[in-house]
Amino acid sequence: MGQPVTLIRTSSPWPGTVRFELNRSLTGMGHVRYEAGDEITATDPAANLASRIFESSTSVSSIHIYSSMVTVQFSETDTGGIEQIIGGLYTYYLPGVEIPSDEELIAMVE
Repeated sequence: MGQPVTLIRTSSPWPGTVRFELNRSLTGMGHVRYEAGDEITATDPAANLASRIFESSTSVSSIHIYSSMVTVQFSETDTGGIEQIIGGLYTYYLPGVEIPSDEELIAMVE
């Protein structure tokens, strides 16, 4: 459940840098930058995405997000799996995850 994020991977003139153009804005008109090792305490979509990328890959050294553009700087040549993480940002119920019943959802609100 949820809507997959559509993305296009584009090249960059800088070695080890990959850009992703998304079909939705994550930051509005604001810039955010995350460095490897930073503590990410925010809960907005950009912070959530950065946390997921850093948790999945040790080769990511920094992430810059501006509106619908995500720029990832790698310290190594391994760039695998980033597309799936970005594409699944708004996918809430993955295969194998039990979907809550109506009663459980109502109980969460009360």
